[in-house]
Amino acid sequence: MLDETRILDHFAEQAGWCEDLGSPFTAALLRKFAVDFEAGGPVADICGDWSGNPRKDALGLRLTGFLHHAVLTGTAPELAETYPAASPGWDMDMVWRQAKAFLAAHPDAARAFLQSAPQTNETRRSIALLPGFLDLAARFRMPIHLLELGASAGLNQNWDRFTYDGGTWQRPGASDVTISTVWNGPEPAHLDAAPVIASRAGCDLNPIDVSDDAAFLRLKSYTWPDQAGRLARLDAAAELARQRGVRIERANAVDWLAERLATRPSEGLTIVYHSVFLIYPPKDDIARIMRLIEEAGAAATASAPLAWLCFEPESLFGGDRTSPRMQTRLQAWPDGTARILNESDGHVTHVDVLQA
Repeated sequence: MLDETRILDHFAEQAGWCEDLGSPFTAALLRKFAVDFEAGGPVADICGDWSGNPRKDALGLRLTGFLHHAVLTGTAPELAETYPAASPGWDMDMVWRQAKAFLAAHPDAARAFLQSAPQTNETRRSIALLPGFLDLAARFRMPIHLLELGASAGLNQNWDRFTYDGGTWQRPGASDVTISTVWNGPEPAHLDAAPVIASRAGCDLNPIDVSDDAAFLRLKSYTWPDQAGRLARLDAAAELARQRGVRIERANAVDWLAERLATRPSEGLTIVYHSVFLIYPPKDDIARIMRLIEEAGAAATASAPLAWLCFEPESLFGGDRTSPRMQTRLQAWPDGTARILNESDGHVTHVDVLQA
């Protein structure tokens, strides 16, 4: 059995993060998990033998996802009556009464659900990446080939079709998906740029097909129940993905990227991009991914340039290892120039532009 204090500390830490990111419901539910775990209740029965790192594995969010999934699928109608969608003025004591009973009645189903890592495919991260995409489109003025790593359901494959609203600036898009955030700093340059996307491709170890209702509900279960805006944005982005026929390949990112870079078009700009992805692969794989991109960059030409655009923890590129901040980094070849464009939190509730 894992040291109990690690699970309790994880529940407390995750609750604090959820509170900071605007989900008091999920924060309160995680605190109920902690009390029940310590008391030897159903949470202890389900999670007590967890063999991994609860923090890295997001154990608490796996369990909150299980409960939300039961609500969304109609498996737990009594619990659903207490959740924010049906009860906007929710009472966590009432929620927990039903949640605890459901967990006690379905421990095997809960353990099975916990075996899969949470995926949210957060589309708001695209507004942090947008300045990089626009800069590249304006700088190179050629057809673009997109390669996305850790693409999940592929919702961010359609970043160029989203409408963006930074408060002080807007960029209209050809869809019903609107991405908004609090934008601190100058508006992105080249808002009128018109990227020409010649091809789109992406990979994930466990891709989600949103045209499959069951798979989509699994994805949706990890979006926090009291965040109606995120849920609505997810619904709209999934519908767009269905309309556009988005398909993500099931593959290891290292192998997939090696093949894609080796066979990339001899003309046009190739952009490798990803968001909150590099926290998941083993360290050796992260190093290999970086090396593959850098080696392909060294071979880039004026007619076939390469760019690497990502939104990842600042610690991955030599920043503060204790910081929870995410940063958008852009590097383009043939010249290899790299710069940090902005920073935010994992859900992009705001964007702080970093001056060049």
